[in-house]
Amino acid sequence: MGMTMSLASSAAAVDYDATLILAVDTSNKSWVVAAHVPGFGHIKAKQTTAPTADALAIAIEGYRRRAATSGRVIDRVIVVYEAGYGGFWLARWLKSRGIEVHVMQPSSVPVERRKRRAKSDKIDADLLLRTLLAWLRGEPRVCSMVAVPEEAEEDARRYSREREELIRERIMLTNRIGAILATLGIDDYNPLRRDRRVRLEALTTALDQPLPEHARAKIVRIIDRLELVLSQVSVLESQRDAVLEEKAPEEAERMIKALVLLRSIGAQSATVLVYEAFIRRFASGKALGCYAGLTGTPFNSGGSEREQGISKAGNRRLRAAMGELAWLWLRYQPESGLATWFKERLAGAKGRLKKVLLVALARKLLIALWRYATDGVVPVGAVLKPA
Repeated sequence: MGMTMSLASSAAAVDYDATLILAVDTSNKSWVVAAHVPGFGHIKAKQTTAPTADALAIAIEGYRRRAATSGRVIDRVIVVYEAGYGGFWLARWLKSRGIEVHVMQPSSVPVERRKRRAKSDKIDADLLLRTLLAWLRGEPRVCSMVAVPEEAEEDARRYSREREELIRERIMLTNRIGAILATLGIDDYNPLRRDRRVRLEALTTALDQPLPEHARAKIVRIIDRLELVLSQVSVLESQRDAVLEEKAPEEAERMIKALVLLRSIGAQSATVLVYEAFIRRFASGKALGCYAGLTGTPFNSGGSEREQGISKAGNRRLRAAMGELAWLWLRYQPESGLATWFKERLAGAKGRLKKVLLVALARKLLIALWRYATDGVVPVGAVLKPA
């Protein structure tokens, strides 16, 4: 995610005689803690605790007492756990108590490549601890750490993600209605129209018969759920659009308002770009491209050489938004520098090359929009919407 080396360099100077280092393998049933305790050499003490922060605090104090028995005083505590279901609340809780915490990206943890490898919570905790120790020593690319967002920052992106979930639910409900009607020979009914209930009453089957009683009742119940989803989508979109009317916007809102000035970018795309990416700090455009999962993954070993496509290891919402924006940019910004670059490289080709270049365009466009939103650098040849 573009942050491994910078974080490692700040944590490189570790006094192992006065630092308690712990790795926590979290789950909903129990937590397994593996610890590097000063005064115990290379022995890694493991224990299983209840899945609560208080139980972890008790375990940390127990390790402190164990270090004290060997004449060591703990001045610093470092904790690591994998990003996952539990989110970042534990990291914030530990930070509030003066404990240094790192959240590791699960897919970056090196594992054995045997067809059958032993796996248990204790083995996973030990692997996390060994990986953290290597990272603290400054070993390059041993793993990646996830940036822990502020609570307000994390909460601000919930409504755009909720809208995405509701859109999926809307599609599911409309497809379900279509599937029922297809069994009756009906294919010209759109449940998203405002007159959907009136049109439902007028529907007849392919045999020119009224809808069967139970089929009609089921469709009505689905429409009830669909209308609830549509109303919730409308509320979320109203909250999203209200940002554009702010007179004294904060930094995130300012970036959204700046992005929607560009032709091809609407309020939804701007909101996703800002809250999923631009409010974070990135060392470079390359780091941003890695975060979006839009970087290549070459395979070059011995006599075998091929390109495996993009990594898809980053933020999938950001990546999907950029895929759509790349097409829109070509349509509404045809004279821009990026669109010209795309056309020259494509040279009329089709098929796989077009898809590859579209991904490259999405990566370049993401970096250009990031620089525009953060530094005000307008993409070359980009056209603003009329006032």
